Amino acid sequence: MTEPPADPAGARSAALDGGALTHRQILTIFAGLMLGMFLAALDQTIVATAIRTIADDLDGLSLQAWATTAYLITATITTPLYGKLSDLFGRKPLFLTAISIFVVGSVACTFATSMLQLAAFRGIQGLGAGGLFSLALTIIGDVVAPRERARYQGWFVGVFGTSSVLGPVAGGFLAGHAEILGITGWRWVFLINVPLGIVALIVVTKVLNVPHTPREHRIDWPGALALTVGLVPLLIVAEQGRSWGWASLPALACVVIGVAGLGAFVVIERWMGDDALLPLRFFRNGVFRSGVVASFIAGTGMFGVLAVLPLYLQIVKGSSPTQAGLQTVPLVLGIMSMSVFSGQFISRTGRYKVWPVIGISLMIAGSAVLSRVDVATPYWRTAVIMLVFGWGLGAVMQPLTLAVQNAMPPQDMGVATASATFFRQMGGTLGTAVFLSVLFAQLGDRVADNLRAASATPQFRGAVADPGVAANPANAPILDAVEGRAELSLDDSSFLSSADPVVSRPILDGFAESMSVVFVAASAVLVIGLVAVVTLKEVPLRAQSGIDARRGEEAPPVAALGPSATPVVLPAEAAVPDAGRAARDRH
Repeated sequence: MTEPPADPAGARSAALDGGALTHRQILTIFAGLMLGMFLAALDQTIVATAIRTIADDLDGLSLQAWATTAYLITATITTPLYGKLSDLFGRKPLFLTAISIFVVGSVACTFATSMLQLAAFRGIQGLGAGGLFSLALTIIGDVVAPRERARYQGWFVGVFGTSSVLGPVAGGFLAGHAEILGITGWRWVFLINVPLGIVALIVVTKVLNVPHTPREHRIDWPGALALTVGLVPLLIVAEQGRSWGWASLPALACVVIGVAGLGAFVVIERWMGDDALLPLRFFRNGVFRSGVVASFIAGTGMFGVLAVLPLYLQIVKGSSPTQAGLQTVPLVLGIMSMSVFSGQFISRTGRYKVWPVIGISLMIAGSAVLSRVDVATPYWRTAVIMLVFGWGLGAVMQPLTLAVQNAMPPQDMGVATASATFFRQMGGTLGTAVFLSVLFAQLGDRVADNLRAASATPQFRGAVADPGVAANPANAPILDAVEGRAELSLDDSSFLSSADPVVSRPILDGFAESMSVVFVAASAVLVIGLVAVVTLKEVPLRAQSGIDARRGEEAPPVAALGPSATPVVLPAEAAVPDAGRAARDRH
């Protein structure tokens, strides 16, 4: 009797449908996931470097915040929606949809002729970006057991690290060219996403074959609408409240509408039950509750520090955007090294709670020490502090997501992961807005006080009397302010890089002192996050992936297999197979 020919495609399908994935298959799937995440991670850093050049070219410097706000709003709101829809319809179609929308939005951004158009097109980008991060993390939970998941997290941290270094350099390079191949240089900041997105679509279509079991469902469109009504006004006021005035009529109106929308969202979610966009029963789980609170606070402190740190390097230390991006390499190295180290530790021991505690503690220490940096601080000292803060971030990000995924039922993997990502993004958006508001609220008075004090010193008076200093146009705004001819405006700080060091020093000191207040405030906020992770209950990590756990729940009971079926009793250690170890043995 001849044996049938080998069927590699069938074997691959069988591995997906009937058994745990091999290490090689997992890495193949990861290739598609990392391409999608790289798109979103690179976009955040590359646009941040080029936004000033873009705003100048489109004559919309005062409107540049809307381009960021529109992206954050749509990305934040769609995150839980992607998670819920992927639980219902499968991960692959939703991930492909997210990449496609992101690429379409990128193409649209290249044709923007005004800042308002760019803001609208960035909103389209955000509609796709909301699914790239959360779905990638969810798919990890599907294919890798929690005990083994930490082994692979270094790959994803590598994506963030690479984008953090390449983004500022590429953004500065592209925005610094008037034209490239006949197209305005800054437009390539968005156009570069198109070939990357096409490659991601091809790879994901080919390799991302995660089985999905269809479920009866109701789509929570009323909840999505209520969440939109609740969050959009609050995110707008968080971004624009400083320029509007926190007690102004537009700000108060946004707060009232937002609170009403969130109240309606809670009512709708209670009514929708298990079909809710964010089921309220999740909050009865102590691990989920502590995990999302810690994610929110960690996001607030993290993005608050990361928003101010580049300003310190560029304004106070005089680095270019490209140089500032390269100077943050110690931060990236800290994130990557600690993430890999903590991942290996979790994989070997199954213990994960210690890492968020260590991580937030290091973040508190790092931001507190950052409050001591000033104009005279040498770069090497700042680099060491960034390394410590990066270690904190590397220890806290993935273990919190892992804790939430491990504590929730496998069928809720998508919405649970998206919820953790959603709260971290919310914290980041609010943290960026609030801490920048604190910075600029402090800045004016501190600069004015410093200029008054400096103008009484012989060194400053001698510099002002120097004809060469008076002839330098970069010094004119400072001299006009000192002599009372005009108020000093810091909306455009580019003149500081060319101003005389003596006359600009009071302003640089004012920036450094205001940033110190922000770093102290970030440390204080992170203390709340430390309390949340200390109270986090450590649940033993499951030895099954999300796919295997769902397959076990759907398997028929032994009685249904017939009277001849004899149950096999396994020892306690073997009752739940270690999918990750089995994968390594086959590999």
